[in-house]
Amino acid sequence: MTAAGGKGRGRVAAVARGDAGGPGAAAGRGEADGPGVAAGSQAAAIGRSLRTYYAPGHAAGLDAHLRRFLPAGGLGFDIGAHVGDRTACFRRLGARAVAVEPQPRLARLLRLLFRHDPGVAVVSALVGAAPGEAVLRLNSANPTVATASDAFVAAAEGAPGWEGQRWDAALRRPVTTLDALIAAHGVPDFAKIDVEGFEAAVLAGLSRPLPALSFEFTTHQRDVAQACLERLAALGPYRFNACLGEAPRFLLPAPCDAPAMAAWIAALPPRANSGDVYASLDPARVAP
Repeated sequence: MTAAGGKGRGRVAAVARGDAGGPGAAAGRGEADGPGVAAGSQAAAIGRSLRTYYAPGHAAGLDAHLRRFLPAGGLGFDIGAHVGDRTACFRRLGARAVAVEPQPRLARLLRLLFRHDPGVAVVSALVGAAPGEAVLRLNSANPTVATASDAFVAAAEGAPGWEGQRWDAALRRPVTTLDALIAAHGVPDFAKIDVEGFEAAVLAGLSRPLPALSFEFTTHQRDVAQACLERLAALGPYRFNACLGEAPRFLLPAPCDAPAMAAWIAALPPRANSGDVYASLDPARVAP
C-alpha cells in the first residue's frame, strides 16, 4: 500500500508530526543536508510539504488527471520527487514508479514511505544533460525549491511570489540522465519533471521521444520553458497543453504545437508564477 492510501494516510500524518518511530522522526534526526542548514528547520519544512501534498482531496484530482497517461502495469518517472505524492499517484494507478530526488533527507523519507512497496525504486541523484556531479542549492525553509540552476536562483531574486526565498546551503550530488534511467528501468509511459529551472538540462539528457511527459515552468524563467519546448519539438511530433499552479486542469481549449505553447506562456502575467506543460505524442491525451 502506498503512502497516500488507507493506512498510508496515517503514516503520512505521522511523518508530518515527526512521531517517534515514523519517517518524520528519522527525517528530523542526524545531520542536515548541507553545511549550515538546521535539521529542525528542514524537518518542519518537510512536514509542511507533506500536509500540502497529501491533503484530503489532492489524491483524487491528481489520479483523475494523470490516469490518461499511465496504464495499469505501466511505468512512471517522478523526476524531482520531493515528498512522493506523484510517485504515490503512479502506484495507485497501477504503474511502477521511479522516484528521483537529489536531497538526501527527502530521498531517505521516500525510502521509508515506500519501504514495503517493490513497485517503487528511489534514486538519490540529480538528473541532467550528462552523468557526473553538480552543485545542488538548498533552501532550508522551503525544500521544494532546491535547485541545481544558479540562473534560477538569480532570476528568483525580486520576482513576484518569490520574495524572501533564500538558498542557504549547497552540496555536491551525483548526476544521472533520462537515458541512463531508461537503460536501468525501462521506457516510461509518463515522466514528470519538476526540478526548479533545471528542466532543459534534464531534457538534454534524453535522446528519444517518450510517449508523454510534463515539465514545470515559471514566469520568471520563461526562457527555460522555451528551451524545453524546442528540445521536445526536435525529439518528436508532440502536442501540448498546460496547467497553472497545483490545479490538475488543462487550460488551453485544444492541444497545440510548441510555438503556440511558447506564446501562451509568454503572455502569462508574472503573478501566474508557475505551472506545468504536458507533452504527448498522442494529442488526445492533452485534450481538456
